[in-house]
Amino acid sequence: MTRAFNKKLVFRTMGALLLIESVFMAVATVVSFLYDEADQMAFIVSTILTVVGGLAGLLTGHRAPSDVGEREGYVIVAMVWVVFSLFGLLPYYLSGQIHTYTDAWFETMSGFTTTGATILTNVEGLTHAALFWRAMTQWLGGLGIIVLCVALLPMFGLGGMQLYAAEVTGVNYEKLSPRIADTAKLLWGVYILLTGVEALLLKLCGMSLFDAICHSFTTIATGGFSTMGSSLTTYGRAVHYVVAVFMMLSGINFALLIHFLQGKPQRLFKDEEARWYLLAGGIFTLVLTIGLALYYGFEQGVWSEGLMPVLNHLEWSFRNGFFMAFSAITSTGFASSDYTLWPNLLWVLFFFIMITGGSSGSTAGGIKWVRILIFVKSGFSEFQRRIHPNAIIPIKLNNRPLPHETINNVMAFMLFYVLIISLTVLVFSACGVNFEESIGTAVAAIGNVGTSLGQYGPCASYSSFPLFGKWWMTLVMLTGRLEIFTILLLFTKVLWKK
Repeated sequence: MTRAFNKKLVFRTMGALLLIESVFMAVATVVSFLYDEADQMAFIVSTILTVVGGLAGLLTGHRAPSDVGEREGYVIVAMVWVVFSLFGLLPYYLSGQIHTYTDAWFETMSGFTTTGATILTNVEGLTHAALFWRAMTQWLGGLGIIVLCVALLPMFGLGGMQLYAAEVTGVNYEKLSPRIADTAKLLWGVYILLTGVEALLLKLCGMSLFDAICHSFTTIATGGFSTMGSSLTTYGRAVHYVVAVFMMLSGINFALLIHFLQGKPQRLFKDEEARWYLLAGGIFTLVLTIGLALYYGFEQGVWSEGLMPVLNHLEWSFRNGFFMAFSAITSTGFASSDYTLWPNLLWVLFFFIMITGGSSGSTAGGIKWVRILIFVKSGFSEFQRRIHPNAIIPIKLNNRPLPHETINNVMAFMLFYVLIISLTVLVFSACGVNFEESIGTAVAAIGNVGTSLGQYGPCASYSSFPLFGKWWMTLVMLTGRLEIFTILLLFTKVLWKK
């Protein structure tokens, strides 16, 4: 017999998670005091309200059983992103830096889901504390709010296996330790390490310490929020290379990065998904480099100007190809140049790169290469079955046969992915957005890329996007971040029946 849904446990867990959010909001409050800015009171009040919300949740769920079941797990994972955003928007709204509730909600949900779409037309106009909190929301959402909280929930007497399983991206997850909390701590350890190393390198490349920290937050999270409205187009080559390398690393399964750091690099290089991801990134880089070199080389007459101008042009082409290829494939959305100004073939290619995504278990969005790999292998196995109808042809990943449940999961995911994009295009078109921008924005939202086509390109804002379209887009952002099934399950009888 199925046990009753434990509402008190949901409230208790949400209360614990809100207290964790309040700690990070308090850090942003400290930044406001360090820079002596006018939004100090807004951050203080926001932090207090978040603490009150957390305590209210803990009191409501007092003495609830600590065992999180599958149903409670899915509800908590879906709710935490909504609740974190409801409280996370308060600093923007109370300080008046974002004037409407809809825009504050959009900016915050875009942050926590690491989408990177913004309604701001003057990013530089935000205070340091608001910019820091904006970057912090992406950093918290990057590896996953739940993955962080699973590491800390034992402090509140709560378990986290079902929460972890409901949030981690990909078709499965790997336990790096017998205890799931220890696995979460290892993941966050390498996450913090990468963030710190990148911040140091960006500081050495000439960024201010504040900008270096904010950009490292949003790079490792593959979020794409910048402290500059022009993204990274105004920075030099050293910054571009550092950010590109760390975007590439952040698109790799973090469990494999841990194995690499533990002296087991073969785990990374033997992993099929990692090889496909890196190979695809390399191919996209090469194609974009050649395209940019040829097009702008002939357009600007570089080839007849001598050796050094040619070498500088080739370096510029490679740097932008490398940067933009991994910005797209990892769904980060940073820009070293405005791809909407590129030749049509190149920006169309860039658009298709956006759909793919990084590796499972990474901070990247998109479909994920493990699903693309399984999908392709399934297609080729069907060709073999046509020739040998009686043969048993297993589909293998890393030389291990995949269970039918995993293959069915991938096929269902791909179907829902296409259906949600199609429905979202219809919704945006009904709101008055043109067809090209509707498609680009639908893909940008479900893949958590943020940057779209046309007037919603890499250095643009969604401030003029239709009101209903903004609310729908935030729902699609959340659906993409939680990999569709967690959200769709909320609308099924299976989850709620007794």
